[in-house]
Amino acid sequence: MPGPTAGSTGDMSTAPDSAPDLAALSAAPAAPASALPTSPAAAAAVAAAAVTAVPAPGPAPAAPAAPAAAAPGRGTVAMLGGLVALGPLTTDLYLPGLPAIADDFSAQPAAVQLTLTFSMFGVAAGQLVFGPLSDRLGRRPPLLAGLVVYTLASLACVIAPNLTVLVAARFVQGAAGAAGLVIGRAIARDRFEGVAMLRFLASIGLISGLAPILAPLFGAQLLRVTSWRGTFGALAALGLLLTLIAFAVLRETLPPASRRGGGLTATLRTMGGLLRDLPFLGLVLTSTFAFGALFGYISGSSVVLQHVYHVSPQTYSLLFGLNSLAIVAVTQLNGRVLARRFTPGALMLGGLGTAVAAGVALVLVTAVWDFGLLGVCPALFVLMGSLGVILPNSAAQALSLVPPQAAGSASALLGTGTFLCGAVVAPLSSIGGRPSAILLAVVVLACALLSLASYLVLCRPWRPAEPAAAQAG
Repeated sequence: MPGPTAGSTGDMSTAPDSAPDLAALSAAPAAPASALPTSPAAAAAVAAAAVTAVPAPGPAPAAPAAPAAAAPGRGTVAMLGGLVALGPLTTDLYLPGLPAIADDFSAQPAAVQLTLTFSMFGVAAGQLVFGPLSDRLGRRPPLLAGLVVYTLASLACVIAPNLTVLVAARFVQGAAGAAGLVIGRAIARDRFEGVAMLRFLASIGLISGLAPILAPLFGAQLLRVTSWRGTFGALAALGLLLTLIAFAVLRETLPPASRRGGGLTATLRTMGGLLRDLPFLGLVLTSTFAFGALFGYISGSSVVLQHVYHVSPQTYSLLFGLNSLAIVAVTQLNGRVLARRFTPGALMLGGLGTAVAAGVALVLVTAVWDFGLLGVCPALFVLMGSLGVILPNSAAQALSLVPPQAAGSASALLGTGTFLCGAVVAPLSSIGGRPSAILLAVVVLACALLSLASYLVLCRPWRPAEPAAAQAG
């Protein structure tokens, strides 16, 4: 089957059920050709999103599109990959040190996991701030500000005198680090559409995907020569390095003519319009619950593998890296091969079905057959591979439904939901104060099922895309 065209969502209908009045659009000045998506379905979706963003009734001219940019060089891709990698690095680098933090502060493992939970809350909140700001001020200023605050918050983690201060510093660290995550995706939307965007996201993902592989390995090795505080010192150094590189290399990708005006009311109206678009909402929820499965694994695997199955920090980091390698490999396969051969709907259904199957297998090998590591590790590996299809495709399809001047807000909604879900899911595998492999398996399966249900109910992949005229009528 042919791959998706630029700006399309494959076999999904892109018409929102509660679409705004498109009649007003006919009175608006025509947008330049470069501003229009190349598929009729995406054109209708972009028109709908543009109308919902108008702050006052009546027609308004469409914002000019950013000029076409040349393909970014390797340095730009590497920098954007590093920015997007801040999220997994912030999450994963210190994971091997969680038991040491518990010992240092004489705290229960469930209490120490709050450092992970509040970091995710911070990432969720930060994206709601930096995404809309980047639509109004451009991509560069909010990104540089976020990196500076991230560096300072990492230093606060290094000197935290107790668990309460560490949790608070982790919240600020997560919120500031969200700037790289949300603005990196918005920059991708500024420059590309459709398969080109998916390939660019895959290139960034190749670099950022190495973060969860190398971070636990590096973190475990750091624990040989320093304490858990040294891992946060490494994050502070990385934040400073990325700040300097971004200041020197990053070019603005959203010119002033394409920026969205208005204040908080306009921002809320834009986000409300996006959430009323059922296909966009379905993709957001699909991605959100898929990330819930990922964060359930990330937060629970450290204590479950080390406390339940008694593996060493070094062995845990190797197993974690192997599972992360599955995400990286499948993400590259998806962006470079599968996206050109199959429709987005077929890829999403295949990935979601595989994730559910892996969740069922994980429940069986922990609650029914008790196969130990020999059963748990293969199921987790398959689960991670399925996410390499679900996550990039859901993000690329959702961003293809919005115009560039709303890309920051759309990226914020994508990221906020995922990290809010992660923050809720993170402590579930240690309910009752003791880590449980069965609880981890149930959490993963529940998230996979919710992700599949969101896609089927809201995106309705069995429905072919309607012609633009039919949608407008």
